[in-house]
Amino acid sequence: MSKSTHNWPVLDFHYLKDTIATVHMWTQMIGKVRLKKSPWINHSWQVTLYLSATGLTTGSITYEDGIFQIDLDLVNHQLHITTSTGGKCSGSLGAATIADFYHTLMEKLKAVGVNVEIYAVPNELETAIPFAENTAPCVYNPEAMHSLWQALVSINNVFLRFRAGFLGKCSPVHFFWGAFDLAVTRFSGRTAPKHPGGAPNMPVEVMQEAYSHEVSSCGFWPGSEAFPQPVFYSYCYPTPDDFAK
Repeated sequence: MSKSTHNWPVLDFHYLKDTIATVHMWTQMIGKVRLKKSPWINHSWQVTLYLSATGLTTGSITYEDGIFQIDLDLVNHQLHITTSTGGKCSGSLGAATIADFYHTLMEKLKAVGVNVEIYAVPNELETAIPFAENTAPCVYNPEAMHSLWQALVSINNVFLRFRAGFLGKCSPVHFFWGAFDLAVTRFSGRTAPKHPGGAPNMPVEVMQEAYSHEVSSCGFWPGSEAFPQPVFYSYCYPTPDDFAK
């Protein structure tokens, strides 16, 4: 039986970055499956992933025969697909190529009776190589990803408590696979000016719907090459001139 010390894990972006890049693509594929099979919910809430007791999950997704679920198990480092009809399919997470993972995911979904075609190109990245064409070797370090997930678990629990104190409209605590961040967002109920867009490989209409009403959001992001450190963030839209103070 494992014993939790409740210690915050060391998060070094340079140690994490190659694994983050790999898992980011995996979450994009899984999220796109949820997007394709789910009815639209305001502000794209139907596309997100969630923290689970073993990793990241889509939660329940509807399909012709009932519901199914896709899980990235970051404890045992497995991909799991389960259906309400009893279908089960699993496979190891490892350092193959993005193309290999994409083909494996599609094959396993078909094996349990889930037929789906996704827009198989990454979003919110400057360089968007189609999944099936991304054959460069990729890295998956189980210890690195487990440490990041442990941090996300702690953050998720804090965000849930923060969310509970607000009586107005508020998002779930959810993981956006586009930017690879965990976030929770409050809404004032008032409409906002039309958003100008600007995220790479993201339709402006999607961003305008996401920011159709005044929002105040906080979240956690593990960093990027341009900003190589994990960070908590807070922003609102529209943004008052003195917000940063």
